[in-house]
Amino acid sequence: MSSSIEAAGRLIADLVAAGVRDVVLSPGSRSAPIAYVVAAAERDGRLRLHVRHDERSAAFLGLGIGRADPEHPAVVVTTSGSAVANLVPAAMEAHHGSVPLLLVTADRPVRLRGTWANQTSDSQGKLLASIAYCADIDPVTTDGTPWLDALAAAKGGTDRRPGPAHLNVCFDVPLQPPPHHRVMLPPPTPPTDVHWPLPELAVAELGLGPRTVVVAGDGAGPEASALAELARWPLLAEPTSGARFGAARVDAYRLILPSLADRVERVVVYGRPTLSRPVTSLLDDERVQVVQVVRHPDDLGPGRAAVRVGAVTVAGSDDPAWLYEWAEAGLTRAMDAIEAIDAWPVVTGLHVAQAVAAATTPASALFVGSSNAVRDLDLVATELPSDALIVANRGLAGIDGAISTAVGVAIASGRPTRAYLGDLTLLHDINGLAIPAIERDRLHLQIVVANDDGGGIFATLEHAGHPEAFERVFATPVGADLASLCAGYGVLHQKVQLADLPGALADIPLGVTVVEVATSRTNLARLHAGL
Repeated sequence: MSSSIEAAGRLIADLVAAGVRDVVLSPGSRSAPIAYVVAAAERDGRLRLHVRHDERSAAFLGLGIGRADPEHPAVVVTTSGSAVANLVPAAMEAHHGSVPLLLVTADRPVRLRGTWANQTSDSQGKLLASIAYCADIDPVTTDGTPWLDALAAAKGGTDRRPGPAHLNVCFDVPLQPPPHHRVMLPPPTPPTDVHWPLPELAVAELGLGPRTVVVAGDGAGPEASALAELARWPLLAEPTSGARFGAARVDAYRLILPSLADRVERVVVYGRPTLSRPVTSLLDDERVQVVQVVRHPDDLGPGRAAVRVGAVTVAGSDDPAWLYEWAEAGLTRAMDAIEAIDAWPVVTGLHVAQAVAAATTPASALFVGSSNAVRDLDLVATELPSDALIVANRGLAGIDGAISTAVGVAIASGRPTRAYLGDLTLLHDINGLAIPAIERDRLHLQIVVANDDGGGIFATLEHAGHPEAFERVFATPVGADLASLCAGYGVLHQKVQLADLPGALADIPLGVTVVEVATSRTNLARLHAGL
């Protein structure tokens, strides 16, 4: 058997033994040794193989798997050349969002770098060096198991948070097994235990008295809700925080924060808060003490001094009057908002977000697109189920790769999964619908699209005040026929009126389906200003 096939077999066998369950493969010739091995491993039931022709979509699929199941990161495999550059967007999101992701790129032998060798770049092995753990290896001659080091780096440890790791593997010919040879996954190379210990960070016991709020950003987790309930501190929780529940939750916090912020003296922050300008302003206020709960020493934080700790405890409960004031104001403003939205003469993303929030169940998963989708959900959702998995790409908050990320969430979580996206977000990753039928028919994924034919978020920003340029360079309508696009990918599509949307969301059927709701961004800024 060729040395490249043997080396690929050792690499995959070790990764599977170390806990890898999913490999995402983009076809290519130089990566053929790994392709033969993962095909054999799938045939033997050793891993789940996902094949995607678009490397950017493939990388976001791997990102979705790592986001839903960080203990079992995906391995994304590509060939050489420009294929590797398509991994950059997902790698950047993984870096800033602390999502484990192992990228394995095939390369030609080192002796061919700097020559006319096809699809060869001398920068391939270091392309992601500024954001990822990188290793550039000859898998035949290398000592040890550098692929396990890369997996460990992706999962994070004592000196780094989880994120992308890049293993550049230089394969020499022949790239295929001998004729009629049945490729088998070899025994793994011991040891296979890949788990760096988590750092020991300080635990802070906070005193009662200062007027405190708990901010739960993306990925905060239930600890934020537990602290807020125990201390009787108002909880300002984003929809993807995993903490938007409990007696301390404040509805419509974005709408009441500007009138109450000047009385806040301390903020305890979990996760990554990115949605709300009022929250950002509060965290930037130098007179407010910020206590940030982090999981790793290199977790990103606000652009000002903050007390960074690993956990927060509190002895007893504060005067409930502070919490009651916030809760009552939030409830009143939330009811006012619902009335204003219901009375609005045209359908908007806010209306669709209300239906999506109401349809989210404890057993389901929800992936929320960037721009207006996640902000609309943040504005209209009240309590979200504590057992639901609600995630978004908030590391860099881009609209790219959303469909593929949602597919990855569905695969790794094993839950019926819904994605809530805008039309431009859908179009940006339309190749994410190019799913082989054998894989598509295993999924329970429903994609809900609020289609206002353009970038509705810009209608809520300052740019809407410049009508001479707005439609051309910000709103950018394209008039895409989503039904025809879905049909071209073999994906079921239905266009529904708002009144019929709850019925369409009552179940997430087997396969991949798209539910489209026509919305309007006309006077959207006026609606938000009214709220």
